[in-house]
Amino acid sequence: MLKINEIFHSIQGESTYAGRRCVFVRLTYCNLRCTYCDTEYAFYDGVDKSIETIIEEVKEFNCSLVEITGGEPLMQDESLELMKDLCDLNFEVMLETGGSLPIKSVDDRVKIVMDLKTPSSGMIKKNLYENINFIKKSDEIKFVIGSWEDYEWAKEIIEKYQLNKKCQILFSVVFSRLEPVTLSGWILKDKLDVIFQLQMHKYIWEHDKRGV
Repeated sequence: MLKINEIFHSIQGESTYAGRRCVFVRLTYCNLRCTYCDTEYAFYDGVDKSIETIIEEVKEFNCSLVEITGGEPLMQDESLELMKDLCDLNFEVMLETGGSLPIKSVDDRVKIVMDLKTPSSGMIKKNLYENINFIKKSDEIKFVIGSWEDYEWAKEIIEKYQLNKKCQILFSVVFSRLEPVTLSGWILKDKLDVIFQLQMHKYIWEHDKRGV
């Protein structure tokens, strides 16, 4: 059984899959407490569901793309089986993870979008850097930037771990804390080989609306 916070159908707002229809399976629980968290409601609230029930709900949306998110999905061991079973059914599966728990057991068919927590998140000490060794070329590493300090730190980490040679790098702003035009300007000035992204769903709907 998995504790599920919500399952919903929306437009993928982040990653290189932004703009696509996607079914989101949001798991309950998180081991992090980021200062800018926009899903605190997933810390504890949820309903126990079997993998079979979850898959049946996902199928109802007739959508090939499924994202497993949270919270932190990897806090629940059965999330690994859920992702494998979805892949076996030919779904395109994404995992959104905070980067503080091991990813080495995640099915190779899953596209991992992994955060590396920046200083302003308050969770920088939770980064599990050994995860970088298990990142595939098809995966993505995301930095959520809330300040100049975050930006400079992210550049240092990219260089230190040669992240551009491993996978796509995403830079996103902390909503309402850093203006998109500011981060865009920094990226252009430094000619960084990163993908700038906005949380598209926060511009389509109200920024704090659930189930989108």
